[in-house]
Amino acid sequence: MVGLKPSEVPPTTAVKFLGAGMAACFADLLTFPLDTAKVRLQIQGENQAAQAAQSMQYRGVLGTLLIMVRTEGPRSPYNGLVAGLQRQMGFASIRIGLYDSVKQFYTTSPDSGVTTRILAGCTTGAMAVTCAQPTDVVKVRFQASIHLGPRSDRKYSGTMDAYRTIAKEEGVRGLWKGTLPNITRNAIVNCAEMVTYDIIKEKLLDCHLLTDNFPCHFMSAFGAGFCATVVASPVDVVKTRYMNSPPGWYRNPLHCMLKMVTQEGPTAFYKGFTPSFLRLGSWNVIMFVTYEQLKRALMKVQMLRESPF
Repeated sequence: MVGLKPSEVPPTTAVKFLGAGMAACFADLLTFPLDTAKVRLQIQGENQAAQAAQSMQYRGVLGTLLIMVRTEGPRSPYNGLVAGLQRQMGFASIRIGLYDSVKQFYTTSPDSGVTTRILAGCTTGAMAVTCAQPTDVVKVRFQASIHLGPRSDRKYSGTMDAYRTIAKEEGVRGLWKGTLPNITRNAIVNCAEMVTYDIIKEKLLDCHLLTDNFPCHFMSAFGAGFCATVVASPVDVVKTRYMNSPPGWYRNPLHCMLKMVTQEGPTAFYKGFTPSFLRLGSWNVIMFVTYEQLKRALMKVQMLRESPF
């Protein structure tokens, strides 16, 4: 057995909720530069980004990160990290931590079918976006902004200032900009991640190929990350561009999508695919492995506290 043994008592909803948020934050800390590189590659080719970057042309994950470090400083790949961690504590806690509870809500059968799992994934994904959208908007703005000059030239002095500035300049609705494409994107991602992880893990255990430990969690998470990247990349590109755009640049997410196709072709939907997969694949592995161990650790702590001895 690699890691902690499974708890004899199933983890509570509170344990899953807290464990999911903590695991997601840990995964974000390790993979955030890949997410920033993905955002920069996704907005490349957009007029405003081209004007800001001027002579800079990002090529590949490593090339993008090297250009950022060279031109903007070593901390630039972590632009928006604070908002990213705020996002995960609310976002992942809901979409991952409440997934099993919502799945049980949709069925009375102990064996959940694929349809039930998809419904649960869509529901928790949509709930999470509705609650955490402002943090996602701020995170993307920080990641997409190119800082070549002194700090005084920067639009936002910090994360809280970004929330205030966006609300002041674009209204409160500006903090929920791109909610529709983000709900679509995260419903797809959540289904691909949670349902794929659920099914792969279940099959590996049912067929006695692996036991419920690290190798099983690793393989299930890797498969979930790949499926999520393939199905969600087009929506993710549209979401990133729409959320990063100034007021009036796009009329709506559909206009953003059509403009991308006409100006850059259908391959624009898969811009940043490699960093997306590197990020989602590694993020899923780190998050799910950590999540499984945290659930067991938290339940162990809870049982020790409740024990009379």
